[in-house]
Amino acid sequence: MLEVQGLHVAIGSVTVLRGFSMDVPTASMVGLVGRNGAGKTTLMRALMGHLPVTQGRVLLNGEDLLALPPHLRAARGIGYMPEDRGLVPELTVEENILVPLWASRTLGLENRLSLVYSVLPELLEMRSRRALLLSGGQQKLVALARALAAGTRLLLLDEPFEGVAPALSKRLAEVIASLKDGQLSVLIAQSDLNHATRIVDREFVIERGGNVSEAAQASLMP
Repeated sequence: MLEVQGLHVAIGSVTVLRGFSMDVPTASMVGLVGRNGAGKTTLMRALMGHLPVTQGRVLLNGEDLLALPPHLRAARGIGYMPEDRGLVPELTVEENILVPLWASRTLGLENRLSLVYSVLPELLEMRSRRALLLSGGQQKLVALARALAAGTRLLLLDEPFEGVAPALSKRLAEVIASLKDGQLSVLIAQSDLNHATRIVDREFVIERGGNVSEAAQASLMP
Protein backbone atom coordinates (compact mmCIF):
# COMPACT_ATOMS: atom_id res chain seq x y z
CA MET A 1 0.00 0.00 0.00
CA LEU A 2 2.56 2.58 1.16
CA GLU A 3 6.29 2.57 0.37
CA VAL A 4 8.65 5.17 1.79
CA GLN A 5 12.11 5.05 0.23
CA GLY A 6 15.12 7.02 1.50
CA LEU A 7 13.14 10.08 2.61
CA HIS A 8 14.96 13.32 3.47
CA VAL A 9 13.02 16.25 4.92
CA ALA A 10 14.31 19.54 6.32
CA ILE A 11 12.47 22.12 8.40
CA GLY A 12 14.24 25.40 7.79
CA SER A 13 17.94 24.72 8.04
CA VAL A 14 17.49 21.58 10.16
CA THR A 15 17.43 18.18 8.47
CA VAL A 16 14.89 16.05 10.36
CA LEU A 17 14.52 12.93 8.21
CA ARG A 18 17.74 11.39 6.96
CA GLY A 19 17.01 8.64 4.46
CA PHE A 20 14.16 7.01 6.36
CA SER A 21 12.48 4.02 4.69
CA MET A 22 9.50 1.85 5.58
CA ASP A 23 6.51 0.07 4.06
CA VAL A 24 2.91 -0.46 5.10
CA PRO A 25 1.37 -3.49 3.37
CA THR A 26 -2.28 -3.56 2.34
CA ALA A 27 -4.72 -4.33 5.18
CA SER A 28 -1.98 -4.27 7.83
CA MET A 29 -1.22 -2.30 10.97
CA VAL A 30 2.31 -0.98 11.31
CA GLY A 31 3.86 0.77 14.29
CA LEU A 32 6.33 3.64 14.01
CA VAL A 33 8.24 4.00 17.28
CA GLY A 34 10.57 6.79 18.27
CA ARG A 35 11.33 9.29 20.99
CA ASN A 36 10.01 12.83 20.86
CA GLY A 37 11.94 14.65 18.15
CA ALA A 38 12.93 11.46 16.31
CA GLY A 39 10.99 12.46 13.20
CA LYS A 40 7.60 10.69 13.50
CA THR A 41 5.44 13.79 13.07
CA THR A 42 7.71 15.13 10.33
CA LEU A 43 7.21 11.89 8.41
CA MET A 44 3.42 12.10 8.75
CA ARG A 45 3.35 15.73 7.65
CA ALA A 46 5.62 15.01 4.71
CA LEU A 47 3.37 12.15 3.60
CA MET A 48 0.37 14.49 3.64
CA GLY A 49 2.24 17.20 1.71
CA HIS A 50 2.54 19.66 4.60
CA LEU A 51 6.35 19.59 4.42
CA PRO A 52 8.51 19.43 1.29
CA VAL A 53 10.65 16.37 0.63
CA THR A 54 14.21 17.09 -0.52
CA GLN A 55 15.10 13.53 -1.47
CA GLY A 56 13.46 10.11 -1.68
CA ARG A 57 10.25 8.53 -2.95
CA VAL A 58 6.79 7.80 -1.56
CA LEU A 59 4.54 5.39 -3.43
CA LEU A 60 0.88 4.69 -2.71
CA ASN A 61 -0.11 1.51 -4.51
CA GLY A 62 2.68 2.26 -6.95
CA GLU A 63 1.63 5.87 -7.58
CA ASP A 64 4.13 8.66 -6.90
CA LEU A 65 2.53 10.42 -3.93
CA LEU A 66 5.08 13.25 -3.91
CA ALA A 67 3.93 14.37 -7.35
CA LEU A 68 0.47 15.18 -5.97
CA PRO A 69 -0.59 18.35 -4.11
CA PRO A 70 -1.90 17.82 -0.55
CA HIS A 71 -5.60 17.87 -1.42
CA LEU A 72 -5.15 15.15 -4.03
CA ARG A 73 -3.23 12.99 -1.57
CA ALA A 74 -6.19 13.09 0.79
CA ALA A 75 -8.46 12.31 -2.16
CA ARG A 76 -6.50 9.09 -2.69
CA GLY A 77 -8.13 7.77 0.49
CA ILE A 78 -5.64 8.82 3.17
CA GLY A 79 -7.02 9.82 6.55
CA TYR A 80 -4.73 11.77 8.90
CA MET A 81 -5.06 12.16 12.65
CA PRO A 82 -2.48 14.78 13.74
CA GLU A 83 -0.93 14.71 17.19
CA ASP A 84 -2.55 18.05 18.13
CA ARG A 85 -5.98 16.85 16.87
CA GLY A 86 -6.36 19.86 14.54
CA LEU A 87 -10.08 20.34 15.15
CA VAL A 88 -11.92 23.57 14.34
CA PRO A 89 -13.03 24.72 17.83
CA GLU A 90 -16.17 26.56 16.75
CA LEU A 91 -17.49 23.71 14.61
CA THR A 92 -19.58 20.92 16.07
CA VAL A 93 -18.37 17.35 16.39
CA GLU A 94 -20.25 16.31 13.27
CA GLU A 95 -19.09 19.34 11.30
CA ASN A 96 -15.47 18.53 12.14
CA ILE A 97 -15.99 14.97 10.92
CA LEU A 98 -17.56 16.28 7.73
CA VAL A 99 -14.77 18.72 6.82
CA PRO A 100 -12.81 16.25 4.61
CA LEU A 101 -16.06 14.96 3.12
CA TRP A 102 -17.15 18.47 2.14
CA ALA A 103 -13.82 18.89 0.35
CA SER A 104 -14.08 15.60 -1.53
CA ARG A 105 -15.95 14.95 -4.74
CA THR A 106 -15.61 11.19 -4.51
CA LEU A 107 -16.53 10.21 -0.95
CA GLY A 108 -20.19 9.50 -0.25
CA LEU A 109 -21.06 11.78 2.65
CA GLU A 110 -23.90 9.75 4.15
CA ASN A 111 -22.12 6.41 3.78
CA ARG A 112 -18.89 7.63 5.36
CA LEU A 113 -20.71 9.36 8.20
CA SER A 114 -22.73 6.21 8.85
CA LEU A 115 -19.51 4.19 8.97
CA VAL A 116 -17.95 6.60 11.46
CA TYR A 117 -20.93 6.42 13.80
CA SER A 118 -21.04 2.64 13.58
CA VAL A 119 -17.42 2.49 14.72
CA LEU A 120 -17.71 5.34 17.26
CA PRO A 121 -21.38 5.33 18.39
CA GLU A 122 -20.61 7.50 21.43
CA LEU A 123 -20.09 10.45 19.08
CA LEU A 124 -23.73 10.39 18.06
CA GLU A 125 -24.86 11.85 21.36
CA MET A 126 -22.30 14.63 21.22
CA ARG A 127 -22.49 15.38 17.49
CA SER A 128 -24.08 18.82 18.08
CA ARG A 129 -21.52 19.93 20.68
CA ARG A 130 -18.82 22.35 19.66
CA ALA A 131 -15.31 20.91 19.67
CA LEU A 132 -14.03 23.53 22.12
CA LEU A 133 -16.38 22.12 24.79
CA LEU A 134 -14.92 18.62 24.61
CA SER A 135 -12.25 17.10 26.82
CA GLY A 136 -8.87 16.30 25.31
CA GLY A 137 -9.76 12.62 25.10
CA GLN A 138 -13.08 13.33 23.42
CA GLN A 139 -11.30 15.54 20.91
CA LYS A 140 -8.98 12.62 20.12
CA LEU A 141 -12.04 10.48 19.35
CA VAL A 142 -13.35 13.15 17.00
CA ALA A 143 -9.96 13.48 15.30
CA LEU A 144 -9.90 9.71 14.79
CA ALA A 145 -13.45 9.84 13.42
CA ARG A 146 -12.49 12.56 10.94
CA ALA A 147 -9.49 10.52 9.76
CA LEU A 148 -11.71 7.47 9.39
CA ALA A 149 -14.24 9.47 7.35
CA ALA A 150 -11.59 10.29 4.74
CA GLY A 151 -9.38 7.21 5.08
CA THR A 152 -10.77 4.63 2.72
CA ARG A 153 -7.33 3.07 2.09
CA LEU A 154 -4.80 4.34 4.63
CA LEU A 155 -4.92 5.87 8.12
CA LEU A 156 -2.00 7.87 9.54
CA LEU A 157 -2.39 8.14 13.33
CA ASP A 158 0.13 10.41 15.06
CA GLU A 159 0.39 9.75 18.82
CA PRO A 160 -3.29 8.74 19.16
CA PHE A 161 -2.93 7.90 22.87
CA GLU A 162 -0.79 10.86 23.91
CA GLY A 163 -2.25 12.95 26.76
CA VAL A 164 -5.40 10.86 27.07
CA ALA A 165 -6.89 9.49 30.29
CA PRO A 166 -6.54 5.70 30.73
CA ALA A 167 -10.23 4.96 30.10
CA LEU A 168 -10.26 6.86 26.82
CA SER A 169 -6.88 5.39 25.82
CA LYS A 170 -8.44 1.95 26.23
CA ARG A 171 -11.41 3.00 24.12
CA LEU A 172 -9.16 4.40 21.39
CA ALA A 173 -7.19 1.15 21.36
CA GLU A 174 -10.43 -0.83 21.03
CA VAL A 175 -11.59 1.27 18.10
CA ILE A 176 -8.25 1.02 16.29
CA ALA A 177 -8.13 -2.74 16.93
CA SER A 178 -11.63 -3.10 15.45
CA LEU A 179 -10.27 -1.86 12.12
CA LYS A 180 -7.73 -4.66 11.91
CA ASP A 181 -9.89 -7.17 10.06
CA GLY A 182 -10.91 -4.72 7.34
CA GLN A 183 -9.12 -3.56 4.20
CA LEU A 184 -7.58 -0.45 5.74
CA SER A 185 -3.85 -0.04 6.15
CA VAL A 186 -2.93 1.77 9.37
CA LEU A 187 0.30 3.47 10.45
CA ILE A 188 0.46 4.27 14.18
CA ALA A 189 3.22 6.60 15.42
CA GLN A 190 4.00 6.42 19.14
CA SER A 191 6.87 6.99 21.52
CA ASP A 192 6.07 3.43 22.61
CA LEU A 193 3.49 0.90 21.47
CA ASN A 194 2.13 -0.06 24.88
CA HIS A 195 -1.46 0.48 23.73
CA ALA A 196 -0.99 -1.08 20.30
CA THR A 197 1.56 -3.87 20.75
CA ARG A 198 -1.02 -6.62 20.29
CA ILE A 199 -2.51 -5.27 17.09
CA VAL A 200 0.48 -4.17 15.01
CA ASP A 201 1.83 -6.64 12.47
CA ARG A 202 5.25 -4.99 12.27
CA GLU A 203 7.08 -2.05 13.73
CA PHE A 204 9.77 0.32 12.54
CA VAL A 205 11.98 2.28 14.91
CA ILE A 206 13.08 5.79 13.97
CA GLU A 207 15.96 7.61 15.65
CA ARG A 208 17.39 10.98 14.59
CA GLY A 209 15.41 10.78 11.38
CA GLY A 210 16.78 7.43 10.24
CA ASN A 211 16.03 3.75 10.55
CA VAL A 212 17.20 1.70 13.51
CA SER A 213 18.26 -1.74 12.32
CA GLU A 214 16.63 -4.87 13.74
CA ALA A 215 19.95 -5.85 15.28
CA ALA A 216 20.20 -2.46 17.00
CA GLN A 217 16.61 -2.74 18.16
CA ALA A 218 17.36 -6.13 19.71
CA SER A 219 20.34 -4.70 21.57
CA LEU A 220 18.06 -2.08 23.12
CA MET A 221 15.69 -4.71 24.53
CA PRO A 222 16.02 -5.21 28.31
